[in-house]
Amino acid sequence: MAALKTARQQKQEAPAIDQIIAGDAAALSAQLQALREKLFPPEAKKQLRRFSSGDAAALIGVTDSYLRHLDGLGEGLDPEKTSGGRRAYTLEQIHALRRHLARSKPSYLPTRRAGDHLQVIAVTNFKGGSGKTTTSAHLAQFFALRGYRVLAIDLDPQASMSALFGYQPEFDVGENQTLYGAIRYDDTKRPLSQIIRRTYFAGLDFVPGNLELHEFEHDTPRVLAGMGEAPDNLFFARVGEAIRSVEQQYDVVVIDCPPQLGFLTLSALCAATSVLITVHPQMLDVASMNQFLAMTADLLAVVREAGGNLQYDWLRYLITRLEPNDGPQAQIVAFLRSLFGERVLTAMMVKSTAVSDAGLSKQTIYEAGRESMRRQTYDRAVESMDHVNREIESLIKQAWGRDQ
Repeated sequence: MAALKTARQQKQEAPAIDQIIAGDAAALSAQLQALREKLFPPEAKKQLRRFSSGDAAALIGVTDSYLRHLDGLGEGLDPEKTSGGRRAYTLEQIHALRRHLARSKPSYLPTRRAGDHLQVIAVTNFKGGSGKTTTSAHLAQFFALRGYRVLAIDLDPQASMSALFGYQPEFDVGENQTLYGAIRYDDTKRPLSQIIRRTYFAGLDFVPGNLELHEFEHDTPRVLAGMGEAPDNLFFARVGEAIRSVEQQYDVVVIDCPPQLGFLTLSALCAATSVLITVHPQMLDVASMNQFLAMTADLLAVVREAGGNLQYDWLRYLITRLEPNDGPQAQIVAFLRSLFGERVLTAMMVKSTAVSDAGLSKQTIYEAGRESMRRQTYDRAVESMDHVNREIESLIKQAWGRDQ
């Protein structure tokens, strides 16, 4: 009995599971902060690498020799010279060169023209691990590299894209500094223009996320239950209204949606002009996507009947984390193509250690340089990512009625 009593007393004295989890969260947060300070000291800011003359020429769409003829223009366009005499361009200089060349040939600037509507791409899936955040971050950076004016929005309370862009949510993102601040229902609502942050990536602005976004999921049922709800309080219109307040500043908006079908995701889908659904080619993931599609269809039908606009320029499925030599994955890809036809993107995102290696230092493959990993591995990863993003760029140009 004494031994039994001792065991019971020990059990009563042991911390509750919520206390254990809270302690683990605090310990992990402290270690992540220490790692962040090691990678990016408090006095340092995350910076984008410089681009070689060959990379800069390819981004602009000219030859390296022609780019060399532009040296000496001044106006902040001249590149730095490395110790070996090689030219190195910042992304700001590449954008400035685009603007200079566009004076005589406007096509050097891909930005929206009169009559082109803002492109809002919602990247979504019901299941975590489908490559949604990786897709969103690389897509936003690709468009910025190409000269578009881009706004990326992290709508996921887990804030993985925020971490990738150098923000630790619990330290760097305060109250009312997520999209929730612009879509909330009370008097503390803020204009989205006050929440948007400039980034180290020229041409790319960002709205970070954190756990505060969950508040929208809690507030919306209460508002919907209220009597005499005003039309401007309809949850599905709020993300779209916030984005429209800044639409003149951007060409493309990329929204990284939460891996769940809640009010945030539905509002993002209603704000979108296009939808990109990421699919990991495994049977369990495809089965999960089936449930996601069925639930999405039912809920969006209700939203449409309530007046929500669900006319999209395009909807596409993107195969992610593909292992080219995996036979079962190839069968699933063929199965999806037979079902959905052209709605499955031709290009696929290949699984690559280069993307994982870049992520260890909170970078994308577009931020990491060739010298940071095996050249062949790096080139394969960039080629795969570019193929995907160029196909999406082609869809945007079609929506704008431009010749390919």
